[in-house]
Amino acid sequence: MKLRTRAAGATRALCLLAVLTTVGLLPWLSGRDPALTVLRARSAEQEPTEQALDAIRQDLGLDAGPLSLLGSWAFDLLHADLGTSWVSGTDVLPSVVSGLQVSLALMGAAFAVAVLLACALVAPVLVRGRGSSGAWAAMLAAVPEFLLATVALLVCGVWLGWLPTSGWQGPQYMVLPALALGVPAGGLLGRLFADALPAVLDERWVELWRGAGVGRGSVSAAALKRVLPPLVPQFGMVAVGLTGGAVAVETVFAVPGIGRTALGAAKSQDLPLLQGAVLALLLLGLVTGAIAALVRRRLLGPALRDAGLSLPPVRPVRAHPAIPAALAVLLATAIGWGLLRDPYVLDPAARLAAPSWSHPLGTDGLGRDVLARLGHGAAPTVGTAAAVCLLSLLLALALGFLPGVAAGAADIANALPPVIVGILVAAVSGPGTGGAALAVALISWPPLAAHAAALVQEVRASSFLTAQRAIGATPLWILTRHVLPSVAAPVARHALLRLPGIALALASLGFLGLGAQPPAPEWGLLLDESRAYVERAPWAALAPAVALAVLAGLAVSGAAYAQGRRVTRDTRKAAPVGV
Repeated sequence: MKLRTRAAGATRALCLLAVLTTVGLLPWLSGRDPALTVLRARSAEQEPTEQALDAIRQDLGLDAGPLSLLGSWAFDLLHADLGTSWVSGTDVLPSVVSGLQVSLALMGAAFAVAVLLACALVAPVLVRGRGSSGAWAAMLAAVPEFLLATVALLVCGVWLGWLPTSGWQGPQYMVLPALALGVPAGGLLGRLFADALPAVLDERWVELWRGAGVGRGSVSAAALKRVLPPLVPQFGMVAVGLTGGAVAVETVFAVPGIGRTALGAAKSQDLPLLQGAVLALLLLGLVTGAIAALVRRRLLGPALRDAGLSLPPVRPVRAHPAIPAALAVLLATAIGWGLLRDPYVLDPAARLAAPSWSHPLGTDGLGRDVLARLGHGAAPTVGTAAAVCLLSLLLALALGFLPGVAAGAADIANALPPVIVGILVAAVSGPGTGGAALAVALISWPPLAAHAAALVQEVRASSFLTAQRAIGATPLWILTRHVLPSVAAPVARHALLRLPGIALALASLGFLGLGAQPPAPEWGLLLDESRAYVERAPWAALAPAVALAVLAGLAVSGAAYAQGRRVTRDTRKAAPVGV
């Protein structure tokens, strides 16, 4: 155990050092001439002569080489100096602090929304001991923030005119962004509690308390206290998710937060500002995780800190097989119909045309058929997600045999939302489908690796492997014929259930301009392109939004149905004969 802890600590330090080194070397890793970027930012009309570029390199210290640049950047960082913006020429630190203050205020409001929504979802479970809140919570948790932000802007801001849709000039400007960020987070928290509470309320102590006349309020408070410590780390993950979601939400509502600052710096190649913004977001994720771990230890108390506290088995959320089947048929019909059409044909005369028989979902700003682009966008959206899912599965299976290394690397990966990694990858290699896939793959493996590590430990401790060793089976034979087959199948099913979530992460990067580039018909990119004319042609935005929502619903209902069948099958196997 001590060796595993040391390995996790060493891996954590190495991964953090690798991230910091990557951030520090962004001017060289970008593959572009930083001097040319600065010259164009300062004076677009000036000719990029070699003398002018050399002067800029000498002024910024770029002529000293990457190692010297990294050392200088690290030295300045230790003295709280983030450098000077290449675009504006101002100090980076005030811009980062200002953006961070806005984002923290927005995240605080969103977390309050999440807690209120989670309480509303958990209340029926506490009152009745069981309920269907888990299914509703799971559906809300599956909705991506950028999709909810687009719908909220369209309905509440444009159609109904209830609230402002852009800017940051008062509390009313915080409402829609906080709802867009807080609702999925509240759904996730509500799902976690709604899934865990019924099993806790069935424990023996609850029956004894009720028999002794203890009130419902006291029992509910004790059950919440019982279920809280194992779920506290998930609160940290929710906060990290708010950090990543804030980038898209701030972009949709033009909120001057740290996420929008980082995205703007990446697109303008203002690398010093990007470095400062990414460091702030990374620090926010790491601090959040550390606070969650500290709170959990305090809640457990001295007697349970080492052993931890586990929850009873979670009851599965039941789902009728007709639900995922209906969603699958709906999505497949729209995709198949769209594949019969050309997604690139331009018809200027039919720009922003309303839905009709010739264009069932209308047209976009260039006169292209929305249904055709929706159908042809399924391959780059879901197909790329399948490739990322397979890569994450292979990495998880490999790291499952190195639990200490996996745990340390997972701590850093969990502190980096896909959007932040996507910004870094885009700064190095440029935006594109490959970069977006790499960004999502870099941080999508930890849950699968944790699952694989637990299964490896369980299989290695089984008695039949001891018998195999006793009869002279080689380690390679045991690994290939027993351990891997026992581990690969469950982890592969787990990876398949995460496929829609990976597709949504890729769509969010496309929405932010970090993934597929025009004229590719990728679903996230379709949403981004339709934002400019969402008031005149809302159907262009609603089509990919509904497709992503159906995909999310298919993930939730399909996972619930598969989990229910698996639990039922396991229960039948464990039941005595004649029962």
